[in-house]
Amino acid sequence: MGMKTGIILGLGVGYVLGARAGRERYESIRSAASRIRSTPVVARPLDSLGDRVSDAVRSQGEKVTDRVADVVKERLFGTSAGRGEYVDVEIEVEEPRSHPIPR
Repeated sequence: MGMKTGIILGLGVGYVLGARAGRERYESIRSAASRIRSTPVVARPLDSLGDRVSDAVRSQGEKVTDRVADVVKERLFGTSAGRGEYVDVEIEVEEPRSHPIPR
């Protein structure tokens, strides 16, 4: 079973059990999960994973942003605008109409 399949299966089972159990059981499960999360055996790997994800987001964020911008430009203007290229756009705005203010 792949990682994505396992995560989806776990979320599905959790949703079904949570929906049937009600609020009281939810609080019980949440409390138990919190206790487990705070144990060093579980906390260290999760904290390490969180740090690695944060580092990856910081280092790859600019690349992702640039790629998204290129895709949006391509969809909007029909051409790929790479780094260093600018798209010149003019926007016409109508003059506001003056309406007398009723008194």
